[in-house]
Amino acid sequence: MQLTGILPALVTPFNAKDEVDHDTLASVIEYQLAAGVSGFVPLGSTGEYYALNNEERNAIRKTVKEVVGNRGILIAGANGSNTREVIDQVKMTRDSGYEAVLIAPPYYALPSQPELIGHYQAILDAVPDIEVVLYNYPVRTNVEVGFSVLDAFKDHPRVIAIKESSGNLLRAIEIGDKYADSYQLSCGSDDQALDFFLWGASSWICGPANFLVKQTVEIYNKFKAGDIFGAQAVMRSLFPVLASMESGKFVQKAKYGCELAGFNVGNARMPLQPLTAEEKAEFKKVFEASQK
Repeated sequence: MQLTGILPALVTPFNAKDEVDHDTLASVIEYQLAAGVSGFVPLGSTGEYYALNNEERNAIRKTVKEVVGNRGILIAGANGSNTREVIDQVKMTRDSGYEAVLIAPPYYALPSQPELIGHYQAILDAVPDIEVVLYNYPVRTNVEVGFSVLDAFKDHPRVIAIKESSGNLLRAIEIGDKYADSYQLSCGSDDQALDFFLWGASSWICGPANFLVKQTVEIYNKFKAGDIFGAQAVMRSLFPVLASMESGKFVQKAKYGCELAGFNVGNARMPLQPLTAEEKAEFKKVFEASQK
């Protein structure tokens, strides 16, 4: 699988009864496809994977698969707190017709690097017919997908990429340099996307693309066309929004951004709380400025 372009990390819409709103999810997907995205990543951090049960996860995978069809690549998040749970999630993802999964280190367990290598190897052994994108997001898991892990799987044909969300651009540069022949590099640090592209990333798995899809696609397209300063200008216009999201309440702001873009995707599930009126006003101000 080739990871290129903008891959929205899909939000999970909820209705007034706190049920998954599949009609709105389909509408968001169609909106993003029309803007030129390359594929989708449901059931990640932005999609509140941790707040869903297995029935909901399976239904979301089905909706995304049916709506997208062959119009984009699909990579589904498949995570958990222990290896056995993750293997079960990967098997369900495969059975839903997906060919690739996005897997972060198990949260709460805090595995060592050798244990993390064993974790990924067990998944690869248990599910031999699916490709794996490593997911480095230490602020969420408190464990880094370290270079020893990358060394361990650099020649594995089914470990195809890494989504780098550490916020450490120097680490991303080193991955792009040292492992260019082993892993596709995907940006997971939204405010550094253009820097990632300059240093070899081929894709951007992007939460803000849920409501800033035209601009995120434009950044990628301008970069690919060699218009670096044009891409920089668009990135500059988005930076206040991205900086706001990175400062805290990322999921809530992604969902409120969808509302501002015309999609009622509901609130985030508890324990997350909705934005306050003041927070909404502040975010709306930077969002509207980005649309000029």
